[in-house]
Amino acid sequence: ARPRLHRSNKNHQHTSVTQTHTRTMLSAFSRAASRRVVATTAFRSFATDAAHKPVIDLHGIHARYANATYVAASKGGMLDQVESELNGLAAAASTSTAFSSFLENPLIPRDEKSAQIAKLLDGSKVSTITVNLCTTLAGNAKLGDLPKVATTYAQLMKAKRGQVDATIISAEPLTKKQTDDIAAAIKATSKDAKEVVIKSETDDSIIGGIQVQIGDQFLDLSVKSRIEEISRTPI
Repeated sequence: ARPRLHRSNKNHQHTSVTQTHTRTMLSAFSRAASRRVVATTAFRSFATDAAHKPVIDLHGIHARYANATYVAASKGGMLDQVESELNGLAAAASTSTAFSSFLENPLIPRDEKSAQIAKLLDGSKVSTITVNLCTTLAGNAKLGDLPKVATTYAQLMKAKRGQVDATIISAEPLTKKQTDDIAAAIKATSKDAKEVVIKSETDDSIIGGIQVQIGDQFLDLSVKSRIEEISRTPI
């Protein structure tokens, strides 16, 4: 009887070890599958965010808020609506002393300011994205920077549309043909430019020719600059 009992115990031990190995293998497969799901989800999230990323890189405090707002608006298919809302708020800040003072008032506690701007926008059909931006700015004591954030957001939208803004300075007012020719030249030499918006200014001190300002790039083709260049050339 004792040998049979001994063999039965060995069989029991073997079964126990097999079950333990099985549970270990199942646990390992489960962890591996979980890691694959997490990795796949993370990749999809990254790909989604990349698809909604602004087409140009802007940096600074205002750009951080504008970039985050752009991504949220892009995901919600509300880029144009949010742009219109921010432009409206920026315009209100420039025309209403009361609204501008409220935005810039540092004496209003952050929570109170956040609640006040949310209440102000409530019922005005302003998107949740714009409301969230305003309350976030208020909570970070940055609501006074709202117009600058709006301007930065507008830059992102112009880049998305392929719009290039150029300021042309000339000694005398340009004709329509001259303006169109300059716009065509800028479009031909600017990468991804689909539209060139010209702002014309006059400055008789440049004597003749033109000066072109595109973003932070400045091109001086004026007679004045040529005269100054010649005057610096040793004879």
